[in-house]
Amino acid sequence: MKISKQYAEHYIWGDQCDGWHLVKNNDLSIIHERMPAKTVEINHYHHHAQQFFYVLSGTATIDIDGERIVLQKHKGIEVPPLKPHQMRNDSEDEVEFLVISQPNSRGDRIQL
Repeated sequence: MKISKQYAEHYIWGDQCDGWHLVKNNDLSIIHERMPAKTVEINHYHHHAQQFFYVLSGTATIDIDGERIVLQKHKGIEVPPLKPHQMRNDSEDEVEFLVISQPNSRGDRIQL
């Protein structure tokens, strides 16, 4: 079955950020997310899930275990389990990205 964010399960998180579940099962999660300008996710880590963040538009900043990394459009980065991380949009424009989690990170998130 084809999927797009237009028909995907939608949720709002943080400060007016959006997420659309493109794939949602126990083994794999793929979420299309949108962060407005100057928004920040809560710093956290996962016990089991490894994640890959891939920027679709805009410029994202991600802090991983104390290191700040800037991701431009069509760039991505892997975050292994147990590594504290925090996605940020420090820019004046919105950013859209994919978050791919294996296994699904639901219930596996520890906030710092």
